[in-house]
Amino acid sequence: MKNMETVVVGKQEAIEKIVIALLCRGHILIEDVPGVGKTTLAQALARSIDCSFSRIQFTPDLIPSDLLGVSIYNQKEGVFQFIKGPIHSQIILADEINRTSPKTQSSLLEVMQEQQITVDGTTYKISDPFMVIATQNPIEYEGTFPLPEAQLDRFLFKITLGYPSLQEEIKVIQRKQDPEKFHQLEPVVSPIEISAAREAVEGIYVDGSIEEYIVKLIRATREDEHILLGASPRAAAGLYHAAKAYAYIKKRSYLLPDDVKNIIYSALTHRLIMTPEAKFKGYKSIDVIESIIKKVNVPLVRSYE
Repeated sequence: MKNMETVVVGKQEAIEKIVIALLCRGHILIEDVPGVGKTTLAQALARSIDCSFSRIQFTPDLIPSDLLGVSIYNQKEGVFQFIKGPIHSQIILADEINRTSPKTQSSLLEVMQEQQITVDGTTYKISDPFMVIATQNPIEYEGTFPLPEAQLDRFLFKITLGYPSLQEEIKVIQRKQDPEKFHQLEPVVSPIEISAAREAVEGIYVDGSIEEYIVKLIRATREDEHILLGASPRAAAGLYHAAKAYAYIKKRSYLLPDDVKNIIYSALTHRLIMTPEAKFKGYKSIDVIESIIKKVNVPLVRSYE
């Protein structure tokens, strides 16, 4: 995280969420305006953990084979040869993902869930660690295709970066004059160390009352009158593992209810579909989550230190 902060100015919370997603084998959806550092953020992550990186610009004419790869007949050898697409990298920046067709969007479902792709009946595994960092512009809707619920549910977090403060923006323009600083960014963690950290996250102790608390929060989204479609069991599992990763980066070996509260907004806002009546009245998913947090009783747990 400190290594990424040397080239990404003032985005500590976003960096924290990306590291949590990395530790949970999750993916990130960034919804923000152009020019706030989304590409730099993804590239900084890839460089910091010594992984391959691909930036894919999603456009209306993009087709699944442009992402996954295509089989081409080799006349010299008399066989079909598979040419890998850009999705075969480890850190993928899916830039403006909502600008491509639903058919192309759906080609990402398998790789995001199972870390593999299937082309012409042959399955290809993607190297670990693997993460998709997708972006979309919240302002321009002309020529875009809303992400289907099945794909939104595969993103662990949805985050925004926001504009920098005055002092942060001064640092940004100063660093633009020194582009070599980014190219000098060195790896500080290996993929093997990422695997070890993931095992440590699995070992975080979670009291049974907190497990029940997480499930009650998720189930409450399905019962709220303002919600047309609530959070799925996949969301419950994602929230559970993300909370453990949050505790891990805070250097604790056990989970607290506050860990769940700190990441629940990023984990659920994109997964909840509001009823038309709620939208008309101005309700947003963040309002529903806030209301649910107040309604569901917080378990009392002791410190395990």
